[in-house]
Amino acid sequence: MISIQTTQDQFQQGAIDKPTFIKTMYEAHHAVLFDYARYIGQTNVRKIEVEDGKVVMTSRDRGIRIACTPGDYRVAPMETLNFFDYEKEEATMMENLVADGDNFFDIGANIGWYALNIAASRRATTVYAFEPIPTTYGHLSTNLALNASANIKPHNFGLSERAGEFTFYYPPEGSGNASAVNLTGRDDVRTAQCQVRTLDDYTAETGARVDFIKCDVEGAELLVFKGGLQTIARDKPIVLSEILRKWSAKFNYNPNEIFTLFRGLGYEVYTAEDGRLARFGLMDEHTIPTNYFFLHPEKHAEQLRRWLRA
Repeated sequence: MISIQTTQDQFQQGAIDKPTFIKTMYEAHHAVLFDYARYIGQTNVRKIEVEDGKVVMTSRDRGIRIACTPGDYRVAPMETLNFFDYEKEEATMMENLVADGDNFFDIGANIGWYALNIAASRRATTVYAFEPIPTTYGHLSTNLALNASANIKPHNFGLSERAGEFTFYYPPEGSGNASAVNLTGRDDVRTAQCQVRTLDDYTAETGARVDFIKCDVEGAELLVFKGGLQTIARDKPIVLSEILRKWSAKFNYNPNEIFTLFRGLGYEVYTAEDGRLARFGLMDEHTIPTNYFFLHPEKHAEQLRRWLRA
């Protein structure tokens, strides 16, 4: 596809005449604005703003504004344009389970999609957002400013089994796939030196209570939970975690080790299906779900009574 600047240069250099320039600018470039105006009505994107050096999308349901990152075609608003919404089943169940006033820990916050949505839907909730990649953290900070989010506390470090400085890897088109190992094996992967702490150390230092954990750290989920065992055993938070076989294999563990860990703490495992929680056993090569909820049957008896599928 020819760029707007290339068309402009062709005209300025005399390669095309004025009528051709005007027609090309509209047909090759400007007409797409009206195409989007017709298209977005079926998606959870209500508005697309083009500002100086920036594209900002606003969600239809909550009015969340997200500045999109050039080249990152896996960012939540782009995925929403593609598939009309973003992880709707899990996001809806997560919001059903978060009580107003909870402390919500967003581990692997990326650009802030989940943090911002929880902060908007649960005004009395405090969101602790952890994002280790410096450039991604910059985008997170931009989006928090765009939404004037006062109940989100951002942190430019990750959480894992032990503290230190580690190399993280991420592909140019997807900061959401950042991980402490090179998941893709590609040569064009980007790297960043990132600070990492443990959840137990953080809660011990701050005294923060943990009511809900959303963990999406591209395969390192088991390490996060091992670094927070004392906190999880004490506070018994509800946990939502992405767990993929292909990513856990990169960290040399079986994803069922996460289920065993939580069951050892008295938890049960669920997936979200048709607006309800469904009990889950063990993962095998045929397992389709990738997002799992962990609830403690005593601590979360009321949530289970309300949302567990009969």
